[in-house]
Amino acid sequence: MGLSSNANKLKAEEALKWRTSFQNLLAHKDGLCAFRAFLVSEYSEENITFYLACEDYKTTKSTSKLCSKAKKIYEEFIDSDAPREVNLDHETRTFTKKNLEQPTVTCFDLAQSKIYTLMEKDCYPRFLKSTLYLDLTKQLAS
Repeated sequence: MGLSSNANKLKAEEALKWRTSFQNLLAHKDGLCAFRAFLVSEYSEENITFYLACEDYKTTKSTSKLCSKAKKIYEEFIDSDAPREVNLDHETRTFTKKNLEQPTVTCFDLAQSKIYTLMEKDCYPRFLKSTLYLDLTKQLAS
């Protein structure tokens, strides 16, 4: 058994852990990468991009940066004519817009939570059935 087959087996074992929870998938660098590739194939990559932008936003220390980052996230993902608009209900969109009047690290929490749930309940189960994911895990059977 060569080194590359050991590496492939380890990768496949990691990939099987992604099945245990959506959080496990997102927490693993390769899992996140595979999930993003899957969303690209489904033309819904804006969901993971928005989620990750919110994660980054929460780590922002400077108040002035919070304002500019909040505006950028809103314009890119939430505004009604946003180039990468995520699927949010009217109430969440309105609530988030109101939060931007005084941006805090939590101003996108509701919107992020809705998109996380959408990915977890809708995209994640399809990802687990996708050829992309099945090909990764097939290596274990061989």
